[in-house]
Amino acid sequence: MDASEYDPIVNVENFVEVIDNPYFPLIPGTTFIYEGENEDKATERNVVYVTHETKIVMGVTTTVINDKVWEDGELIEETDDWYAQDADGNVWYFGEDSKDYENGEYVSSKGSWEAGTNGAKPGIIMKMEPQIGDTYRQEYLKGEAEDMAEVISLTDSVTVKYGSFDNCLVTREWTPLDPGIAENKYYAKGVGQLKEIIVEGDSGYMELIDITTE
Repeated sequence: MDASEYDPIVNVENFVEVIDNPYFPLIPGTTFIYEGENEDKATERNVVYVTHETKIVMGVTTTVINDKVWEDGELIEETDDWYAQDADGNVWYFGEDSKDYENGEYVSSKGSWEAGTNGAKPGIIMKMEPQIGDTYRQEYLKGEAEDMAEVISLTDSVTVKYGSFDNCLVTREWTPLDPGIAENKYYAKGVGQLKEIIVEGDSGYMELIDITTE
């Protein structure tokens, strides 16, 4: 996809309040807990909390998702992501406020971006009716945020600590900013993301171990 031609049309009136896409449900008060191993063979824990907070981005009311990552028990990253769903059920990604930590100290906000600011544009994080071969931008800020995804399966069977699921969606994701690296992500209807695994250029994985609700 040619970045110069990427210009998503954001119609504020076409967005709804609830994110209930079956592959990517984000109901406030829900916490997704993942565990795995990164490319350095260190243990990682990822806690994703759907907050009750909202943020206006490009006139759209987005839901704030708090995402924390620990490496060997030490917090290394905390991000607030901003998502919204359109009336057709597609979930859009409008940006993130990302903070990196080392030895418990804040060191950087590299990777942060907000749609509508400094040339940044929103992307689609999950389609309502994904089809094999669909390729789309998940985010766009030239040189900073250029993640892409392609739908490669709709029928995979996946087992993680949380459970076993059939007819799972699989996407292959990559960024031209980090050539040679790609990962697959697996999603189950009514649950959301089950697993991610690096399949090209490195190693590492993360899998769903629990979901809690308030």
